[in-house]
Amino acid sequence: MARHKGILVVSAIVLTVWATRGFLPGQTPRKQNETNIILSENKLIEAYKGGNGLPRKQPPDEAGNTYRVVKVTDGDTIKVNIDGRVEPVRFIGVNTPEIHHPQKSVEAWGKEAAAYTAKLLAGQKVRLIYDVQPRDRYGRLLAYVYTSDGTFVNALLVKEGYAQVMTVPPNVKYQALFTELQKMARKSRKGLWGLEEYSFENPPPS
Repeated sequence: MARHKGILVVSAIVLTVWATRGFLPGQTPRKQNETNIILSENKLIEAYKGGNGLPRKQPPDEAGNTYRVVKVTDGDTIKVNIDGRVEPVRFIGVNTPEIHHPQKSVEAWGKEAAAYTAKLLAGQKVRLIYDVQPRDRYGRLLAYVYTSDGTFVNALLVKEGYAQVMTVPPNVKYQALFTELQKMARKSRKGLWGLEEYSFENPPPS
């Protein structure tokens, strides 16, 4: 009887260890970075759902480089000083209405989005974290942007209705998060989602 109890105790310990590692017997363990991404998305989604409607802060999971913002070009593009060079940075996974497009007029909510980003970032230090592809075809850096206090700017723009989700592979790390936040913004008709151009019945082309 004592032997059986000992076996049960050992089995329980083994199952506990397996569970804390994120998988059970018969399951394929996730890669560590994959697990971190999923946990990060779940935490961020819950953070943006709760409380008084203001975004709670979620520090980035990865180490990143911090640079000073020297210009806010529009709602989803900034310029930063990197070792004396001014580099344009395009926010990954999101798209704000255009205000400087050579073939388009100023789009609805574009000025509001640019003003919101400027209020957040103008003259501030930001942390840039990259995905698989570091630059776009125009030579701009592609990044997830965090403020000095850990606010995830890409996500915040979607959550507050200043940006739509724009997924461009292979940079898809936070696609699920951005999609969830957009659903919430559309449901609440926040920002651009309160305009006729972006209504539920007539969503803009992606």
